[in-house]
Amino acid sequence: MAKRKKRRLFRILIPVENRQDGENLLRLAAALLKDREGQVTLVGVVEVPGEQPLSAGAFEAQERRRVLRELEQAYRHLPLWVKARVRVAHAPWPEILALIPKERIDLLLLPWRSEASDQVLGQSIDALLQETPCDVALVRGHLTGIDRILLPVRSRSPHVDLALRIADALAEAEDAEITLFHAVEEGAGDEEQTLSQFLPLLRGRPRITGRVAVVEQVPESILHEASGHEVIVIGASIRMTPPAPETRLGPIGARLAALTHQALILVRSRRGMEVATKQALQPGPLPMPISTSISVLVDKWFAENTFDSAEFADLRWLLEQKRKQGLTISLGLPALNEEETVGTVIRTIRSALMEEVPLLDEMVLIDSGSTDRTVEIAQEMGIPVYFHSQILPQHGTYQGKGEALWKSLYVLRGDIIVWIDTDIKNIHPRFVYGLIGPLLRSRRIQYVKGFYRRPLREAGKIQASGGGRVTELVARPLLNLFWPELSGLIQPLAGEYAGRRRALERLPFFTGYGVEIGLLIDLLERFGLHSIAQVDLRMRIHHNQPLLALSKMSFSIIQVLLQRLEDRHKIRLLEEFSRSMKLIRYGARHYYLEVEEIRDHERPPMMEIPEYREKFEPLA
Repeated sequence: MAKRKKRRLFRILIPVENRQDGENLLRLAAALLKDREGQVTLVGVVEVPGEQPLSAGAFEAQERRRVLRELEQAYRHLPLWVKARVRVAHAPWPEILALIPKERIDLLLLPWRSEASDQVLGQSIDALLQETPCDVALVRGHLTGIDRILLPVRSRSPHVDLALRIADALAEAEDAEITLFHAVEEGAGDEEQTLSQFLPLLRGRPRITGRVAVVEQVPESILHEASGHEVIVIGASIRMTPPAPETRLGPIGARLAALTHQALILVRSRRGMEVATKQALQPGPLPMPISTSISVLVDKWFAENTFDSAEFADLRWLLEQKRKQGLTISLGLPALNEEETVGTVIRTIRSALMEEVPLLDEMVLIDSGSTDRTVEIAQEMGIPVYFHSQILPQHGTYQGKGEALWKSLYVLRGDIIVWIDTDIKNIHPRFVYGLIGPLLRSRRIQYVKGFYRRPLREAGKIQASGGGRVTELVARPLLNLFWPELSGLIQPLAGEYAGRRRALERLPFFTGYGVEIGLLIDLLERFGLHSIAQVDLRMRIHHNQPLLALSKMSFSIIQVLLQRLEDRHKIRLLEEFSRSMKLIRYGARHYYLEVEEIRDHERPPMMEIPEYREKFEPLA
């Protein structure tokens, strides 16, 4: 017996700039999908004025993501697919145009806010109607409280057929009547014969009344007829050769747009455009290219991939997303002599994210040889404790936070791994859920870095944002020089981050201070910039390290950057530099130099460790 071919989904794309427009278009999408299998894709759009950098759209992008979440919650009955990445651009249209074939879109629904506007998504309506490679409907006005819908027609065409399907779906949803209105000038011919071509469309549609009017002037008669209807649906009359601008919508469509206050839906069929294209002497203009310069790329990444932890404060929603995706989440706490804060960190996170809402599946402390009560406190609180020197001992051990993180991949079980430092004095659940949120929202994102304001206590006074000295004096300047793609990261050295196991297990880890910068560079090289996101965790209060410790940290980070430059350019740099650093010490009456070796070792990707593969590959 032949296997029945699966019907293809009817796919609708709705770019969302605000909730009001989004709801209006979703009502129409719901009507169109009432009796057919389909999917509605929502994508947020932020248009940044040309004189401003794209990074200025970061706040609006956060607001757009909030609107998408609200629409997703309000229209749960629809088969919605919400694109997690908000498109931020000076001219959003090329972004939407590129998305249509990628998502195999059949119908594009767009808001058309003003009869005086000839721009939608930063593109002229003329060009938009000509370029769109699918059916398109421009919607002006609210589609509620409808009793009568006017469908003006001139002759049978794919544009008119599409207009009728949309009008019919809307009438069914609103319990409204449709007037299919054909006006002909006196003496033009057999009016009834003209209407007969529409009779097949009327069969089986009891809501539609067909009417022919013999008039002196067609546009004025249609305007008069429109006064008794709440919505007008009209098929665009497109010519591929360049006529006067107002005729792109057709002379009647242009006048309706300019002179009526009713809701207006202007539709254009892809099939009708294909016929027109074959008849045209020349194809239409190509869409504007999307700029790919590093500066624009980074600005765009900053606007689209910078989140706020408040976006993910709805823990029940996060839990729902986690369960939908079938994921497990582990929290690793690297620690070294943090008895003052470790108990509060464990208590706060466990209460909010394990007991009240089971977002975390496990929380584990990875100790690097504490000599205070850090380990004892964690054990008393029932938290599993591992000593990183005892994990995979057959592979040796090094000192350093990076070593603890690398080995923790072997003991943590989650699909998503979160790491936060245990010296945070103002710990809040957002330090964890803020990092998890972007990973649950977008499968494209592989890794999330935290950033925050870091107060600096100096001479008994607190500077609100004086922390992060190594970041601003070493890390960010060098990234701007050699890896400008990463120049949009606010705090590349932050100790709070999360990633997908499938990405982390394929990356090498440096064992010391260079682990954060090394992971970022390797993520960029392997997965691309848009695999990385950053999230605002507000403020982080912790012990500020003395200048000498920051000097050693800087030395280590610079070594890692030089090593990655060697890898990129296949040249030797570090042989010419010392692996040891002369530190200046101050005695009671003199100065002296002390030599200390500072070196980050590079651990291979955990997937290359046989014991790891044996443990995790069967699960995969």
